[in-house]
Amino acid sequence: MNNIIIESMAFTLPLFIIAIGGIFCEGSGVINLALEGLLGMGAFFGGLAVAILTSTFVDSQSALVYISLFAAMAGGAFFAMLFALIVLKFQANQVISGVVINMLAVSLTAFLTNQLNVSFFGQSSNKFVLFIFPRVTVPFISKVPILGAFFTDVYVFEFIIIAVALFMAYILYKTPFGMRLRACGDNPQAVAAAGQNVTHIRFIAILISGAMAGLGGICFAYSISTNFSPSIFVGYGFLAIAAYIFGNWKISNTFLACLIFGFARSIGYFFVQQLSLPSSYSDLVLTFPYVLTLLLLLFFSKTNKAPQALGEIYDKGKR
Repeated sequence: MNNIIIESMAFTLPLFIIAIGGIFCEGSGVINLALEGLLGMGAFFGGLAVAILTSTFVDSQSALVYISLFAAMAGGAFFAMLFALIVLKFQANQVISGVVINMLAVSLTAFLTNQLNVSFFGQSSNKFVLFIFPRVTVPFISKVPILGAFFTDVYVFEFIIIAVALFMAYILYKTPFGMRLRACGDNPQAVAAAGQNVTHIRFIAILISGAMAGLGGICFAYSISTNFSPSIFVGYGFLAIAAYIFGNWKISNTFLACLIFGFARSIGYFFVQQLSLPSSYSDLVLTFPYVLTLLLLLFFSKTNKAPQALGEIYDKGKR
């Protein structure tokens, strides 16, 4: 049971922080199907930072892993600027734009990783090798049955994600900016009438979604494969979208959805190991969260209430 909990949380929290980015973006009224591409691009920049600093002047492994988190957030936000330009400046269809961003990220990261490895690092590879992220065990509380597993052998980035998630929840629900952002998703004309710049708020929301996706992407790279490669694009961005839709665009509900997906994945792997099934069954386990997503959306989608102006192109002249 302890291993199930440990592995579940290592999957749940990166998924959760990606979903929070989606909540910010869609809470402002912009449909964001680009989370898959944003997390992959963020992980690419994080992996590139490790590769460059390892080969130049930084010898501290512990410093590098934390630097890579900031690089991933910056990279995700930078790539999100392209999405913002397309949907806000040129007012392109948001759904199609998100799909295009995903396709571009897959191709671009694969190409750049190969070219940079050959040209600058002298090796033919489609991946950047990362270090092992530090794990910690919290004294005393880790000895408590079942509950202690949540504080045993925990990646340090899990604590970072929790802190960031709490901060983002505070911004969204307790600050004037968060109130204006949510108002943009329901009635952007009212926000404009109050003297606020709707496009500016939505731009910031998209950048936040890119930064959160980048953070989640690099954490997935550390916890799942200990490297960045094009295999990072396996649908986690879409799973995050399903999580916040199931969570009704609420951060607390979304966390519960991510927790369900994380446990579904870990329990599946547990049974594969316990029953000594062939390795091909591990691939089947990867489908468990997505099958569960379909079932949950089938039963609960009728009760979901998306922001009223979600997907609508903002028109200053509309009243």
